[in-house]
Amino acid sequence: MSNNSNPNYFRLGVFVLAAIGVLIAVILIFGGGKIFQKSFMVETYIKQSVTGLDTGAAVRFRGVKIGQVTMIGLSGDIYEKDLPFHDRRQYVVVRMQIFGDKVNEGQISEFVKNNLRARVKSMGITGVNYIEFDFVAHASDTPALSYSWKPEYPVIPSMPNQADEIISGIQKLISALNDMNIDGTQKKLDTLLGNLNVLMAGDGKGNEGAIESVKQLNLIMARIAKATDEEELGILMRELVAATTSLRQTITSVQGDTELTMTNIKQASENLNEFSRIASQSPSSLIWSDPPAKITPNSAAGQSGANK
Repeated sequence: MSNNSNPNYFRLGVFVLAAIGVLIAVILIFGGGKIFQKSFMVETYIKQSVTGLDTGAAVRFRGVKIGQVTMIGLSGDIYEKDLPFHDRRQYVVVRMQIFGDKVNEGQISEFVKNNLRARVKSMGITGVNYIEFDFVAHASDTPALSYSWKPEYPVIPSMPNQADEIISGIQKLISALNDMNIDGTQKKLDTLLGNLNVLMAGDGKGNEGAIESVKQLNLIMARIAKATDEEELGILMRELVAATTSLRQTITSVQGDTELTMTNIKQASENLNEFSRIASQSPSSLIWSDPPAKITPNSAAGQSGANK
């Protein structure tokens, strides 16, 4: 009986060994890239809760997977065992395996100087968190967490979780609303509404309000429209033309009289000059000579002025 069963055990053993070989081959084919891939370790410290972040979570740089989380622990258990409990910072220590050629601590420091930061992010609505690396423009607004121990691996500073920042902002807003004087603000608002009502409807004590002012303005605009009616405007233009004609005639008459007066003054001035000349050359002739001709106005000029 034992002779007949030995081949069966042999076949079973061969089958098990073959299955193990196939399993190892599958692992090497599909996971061998990561098994033999070069990698290095970094860590970051987080002060907030990391709920949803577990070992094996992805580490991404701008969405591209570059590693995975290998360990999550507390600084009190890893670096601060010798300190009293109340002196421990109790940061969350997240260690990550980054795939690729190993970089030294100096290169990591250079990346950190260029604002490379780590942040816990959520994978959509699933609630699964991962670590996101990126260069942050305003990293100086969030100082890196301070620590007094010597890190085992290069440290990349962390940024607060966006969800925590939103919750913190909401809490600050609620706190500000609680500190706000709601009753005083309500009273001021009631006073403002009362003043607006008085401004619009008036107070019945001489202040007619904006509504009455608008009515008066409409009445004035109606009167202006009536005054600028086409018939009324034609009458006004005819009166303006008549007034202009009368003014022109008056100016023409005054101009003619002025010319006649200037002519007479000029003639009198000439006679006076002649009289002065005779008096200076022959004073006796003023007595013994014939009387001078009588000065008469310029009839032609007078007639012209009258005609004008």
